[in-house]
Amino acid sequence: MNNLFKSLVVFVFTTNIMGMHAHGGGHMKGNSADWEIETYTTAAPDFIGDFATVVSASGEVLREGTNGWTCLPFIPMPKMGYKSANEAAPACADANAVAWADAYINKTKPEIENDGWIWMIHGDTGVDNFRPYSEGDKENTAPEDWIYSGSHLMLMPKDPASLEGVSTDFTTGAPYVMMEGTPFVHLMIPLEGYYKYQPESAPK
Repeated sequence: MNNLFKSLVVFVFTTNIMGMHAHGGGHMKGNSADWEIETYTTAAPDFIGDFATVVSASGEVLREGTNGWTCLPFIPMPKMGYKSANEAAPACADANAVAWADAYINKTKPEIENDGWIWMIHGDTGVDNFRPYSEGDKENTAPEDWIYSGSHLMLMPKDPASLEGVSTDFTTGAPYVMMEGTPFVHLMIPLEGYYKYQPESAPK
């Protein structure tokens, strides 16, 4: 296991333990390993997810992969488990995107060898389109900047300047930029069902 992957596993474990305490502590009953594998791997097309490494909400490697992709949840598991796939915000990332996520976790500038890709077919749980570290923080986000994304693909650029001039408007259905002007700028690519959780933002 390389250092970047170890960092990502430690992050998943730490955030989920914190999430458990935030929900009152005690034993985390959670979802079954089979449920986790099925849910996280279906965050990407089956030709990727079926061969990816799978990391549980507690940071345990549930299955070693063969294709260099890693599937895992981005949201801590509640004490009684996730009620839906979307609640887990599962993602499947390639090696460059894992490196990008490692930089995001550690609040350092991403240094990656090539563009990175992350699939999130089950969507996320909402974020400020312009502010890093705003996951789930709708209360402190201007309503016009909040986007609760459905199915999408993300491009984490090797060169952030390559996204200069790309629109930040998430209401057109076209790819758009998130976290513009920060080291964590990336391209959001809406897929079918992108506006499932926030239909008021769909193209009119």
